[in-house]
Amino acid sequence: MNISDLLESSRVVPLIQADDPAVAVETSHALAAGGLKVAEVVFRTDRALDCLRAVAGEVPEMVAGAGTVLTSKQAESALDNGAKFIVSPGLDDAVVAVAKEHNVPVYPGTMTPSEVQHAFNLGLDTVKFFPASIAGGVPALKALASVFRSMQFMPTGGVGPGNLADFLSVPAVLACGGSWLTPADAVAAGNFDKVTELAAEAVSIARTARG
Repeated sequence: MNISDLLESSRVVPLIQADDPAVAVETSHALAAGGLKVAEVVFRTDRALDCLRAVAGEVPEMVAGAGTVLTSKQAESALDNGAKFIVSPGLDDAVVAVAKEHNVPVYPGTMTPSEVQHAFNLGLDTVKFFPASIAGGVPALKALASVFRSMQFMPTGGVGPGNLADFLSVPAVLACGGSWLTPADAVAAGNFDKVTELAAEAVSIARTARG
């Protein structure tokens, strides 16, 4: 399984934040129905690990990764519970080392040239650009890409339907991440049709942006 190829195909990585594995599974099914087959289960709730394990085990059409991974211990737990990739809000050498040891992709958060250079020197070729909207947005990405010519970026934070096409128009952007695809109010109300609708909209925007 090549995660980069999947990301290049979908261009959008939704974030799943749930404290109930059943809700995480329903959300994953809804995203997949809208055409998104890669998702990041974020470690921001008490039962996030249970949610990750449920999605990885019960939603075969979804490739589940772990997000908001802050420590090497969390990275180990995520991989033990089915995560196929690791995403962090920042760049931590120990988290990267765990991912490399297990031969899984890791996308650490960066927002400065120094952080991107450090990731490059750790042997990474793709990093998260976070928080994208306040770290300079598209102009900053273009500037970073002009210097780090082999690096790909996954902007996350402040990305939505209104600017998704702008971010994806940057050749160095592999995919965009975002929580707008799984709005908390819709998920809480059990309105998973809304999640499917938003996923399909994102897929359409991505296809148009990349021709």
